[in-house]
Amino acid sequence: MPMTPMTASPLPSGRTDEARLPGELLASFDGMVYRCRIDEHWSMEFLSSGCEPLTGYAPLLLTSGRIAYEDITHPEDRTRVRDCIYAALETNERFSIEYRIVRRDGAVRWVQEMGTGVRAASGGYVALEGFIQDITRRKESEQALHEAERRFRSLFDNAVEGIFQSTPDKGYLAVNPALARMYGYASPEDMIETLRDIDQQLYVDGDRRQEFLDQMNRHGQVISFESQVRRRDSNIIWISENAHTVRDDDGRILFFEGTVVDITERRMYEAKIRHQATHDALTGLPNRNLLYDRLQQAIHGSRRSQDIAAVAFIDLDQFKFINDSLGHQVGDELLKAVTARLKSCLRATDTVARQGGDEFVLVLANQKSMEAITDTVRRIIAVVAEPWPHGGIDLHVTCSVGISVYPGDGQDAETLLRNADSAMYKAKELGRNNFEYFTAEMSLNANERLEMLNSLRQVLANDELLLHYQPKVDLASGRVVGAEALLRWRHPVRGLIPPASFIPLAEESGMIVAIGEWVLRAACAQNVAWQRGGGPCIPISVNLSPRQLARHDIVDLVADALLTTGLDPGCLELEITETVLMRDVDNSLVILRKLKELGVRISIDDFGTGYSSLNYLKRFPVDTLKIDRSFVHDIATDQDDAAIVKAVISLAHILNLRVVAEGVEEEEQKRFLMENGCDEVQGFYFGKPVEAEVFGEMCLKRKPDTGDQARTKRLLKAPF
Repeated sequence: MPMTPMTASPLPSGRTDEARLPGELLASFDGMVYRCRIDEHWSMEFLSSGCEPLTGYAPLLLTSGRIAYEDITHPEDRTRVRDCIYAALETNERFSIEYRIVRRDGAVRWVQEMGTGVRAASGGYVALEGFIQDITRRKESEQALHEAERRFRSLFDNAVEGIFQSTPDKGYLAVNPALARMYGYASPEDMIETLRDIDQQLYVDGDRRQEFLDQMNRHGQVISFESQVRRRDSNIIWISENAHTVRDDDGRILFFEGTVVDITERRMYEAKIRHQATHDALTGLPNRNLLYDRLQQAIHGSRRSQDIAAVAFIDLDQFKFINDSLGHQVGDELLKAVTARLKSCLRATDTVARQGGDEFVLVLANQKSMEAITDTVRRIIAVVAEPWPHGGIDLHVTCSVGISVYPGDGQDAETLLRNADSAMYKAKELGRNNFEYFTAEMSLNANERLEMLNSLRQVLANDELLLHYQPKVDLASGRVVGAEALLRWRHPVRGLIPPASFIPLAEESGMIVAIGEWVLRAACAQNVAWQRGGGPCIPISVNLSPRQLARHDIVDLVADALLTTGLDPGCLELEITETVLMRDVDNSLVILRKLKELGVRISIDDFGTGYSSLNYLKRFPVDTLKIDRSFVHDIATDQDDAAIVKAVISLAHILNLRVVAEGVEEEEQKRFLMENGCDEVQGFYFGKPVEAEVFGEMCLKRKPDTGDQARTKRLLKAPF
């Protein structure tokens, strides 16, 4: 039968703690003791005084049936609680269950209930007795711990970098998935199980593992510790480790823990940058920077061994013709082929470097004799001269080689290179496809070249440049219809120097850009001066160098020259060689269109010497084709040259272009060109280049008649 709820009462006078009443004892529990019936609402028969602090309800409210304990159990937990209790009763076991209740003030609290079933005399269960206490604080702590563990596990499992715990001698204790993937394992468990010997199985260099352990022992950590490691598939990668030592209270090492980053891509990029800084991009050969280092090493080696070392400066003889004719792509392939041939002739201790362009330098270290050097160079010359098949044809290129020898020809890299360069120029002068050793007299020629280069740098500041003008004559009328501006150098010591003697040096040194700008502005100003003196507006032709055309501001430069001089754009003609245009067709097309928008005239110079197609020619916005003098020279006697000139004239007229033939020196040439419809001519037959005053007086101020033409021709043929 139901038990009567017990209430606490004060201790009788003189009673000791050992004689406390049951109610007083229950009241001291932090929770409530209960007895309830096993029915639909868990009807309470007895509750200790701990009920109210726990639930917010007085015991009488629950034991009287006004409020059922089932009602204050959290709705989501009721079924689970009942199932748990019934399962324990069925197995005759005590039960312990954690669930939530809703207090009278609405607060949700976690409680733990521990109890057992009470049997009737007949043997069946009739009630439950047990104890319920508030475990909210513990549950919150557990949840906070679970959340922290969840976050840590998430970071551990989802981190991009590898994370590990390992011991000095027992492999890995824990690794995250990122590290397992980095090392090529299917899972962390697979890696821990398989990779038992870190020293031998992981590090490519076993000494790195020992260094890792040494740093851990000395400093308790490693920072940015970079090593090569072997993945499970045997591929090698670079890693960077940051780790520290974890010790127990007695200072003993428990384990290492740290992170790992795959730096293979970074190391490859760094190696690539280092390689690019010291090697030629096209051929992969050492560049000038590395060349100097290798040459210094060869010098030091020869000093120790008392052997000799040689520097061979190599320049390809026909490369420029092939490069200009067939294009840079073919030229680049040829340079690669030459590189392979040079390397095939050398020992592992020798060096072949690309100086730039079509120039190579060999460093022949530890040579025993001059004969050995000579044999190597002869072999190189023969190998380079072998035919190079391309596009169904065999191309031939030879080389000229200059040699300087340590210690006789120089004690340092600079001197040896300079002297080998001088010897190479001597080899070219003597017919190319050969070699020359440096001699003392060669330094005189090198000094002369250096002196000219230094003087060339002062030509603009010293006002030493001037222009001569060669007339362009209309074949039909005999009138001067144009002029080509030709550069001269008025050297203070050597006198008047023709362009062929200094233009290549200007191109090599980069001075051609400033000189070309001076030519453009001076020619425009001279044309304006002629017109102001009463002369007609005739086009004046100015040649653009490859470097000028490659500049991004060439259009702005031409526009500024026209604006500052006041020259009508129609009175300026820009001559551009065919080979320069064909180097980069798309870029050339853009530049030509912008120049045409200024109103200037465009002429293709040396037409026929390059490889432009009709498709490209019709796209270029040009006005004139200029037949190269090499075709004009023999048109009266050579059927092939005659046919080429006829074809060019016909092609130009079909495209509505004018034709100018240069290099006309004889009556037969003039007659042929006139009979075949050539529009304009220039050459010594009509006049040599002369100074501006002579050109203006003889060619521009008079209308031509028979007497004037003869007089003009006579004066213009005077030596320049």
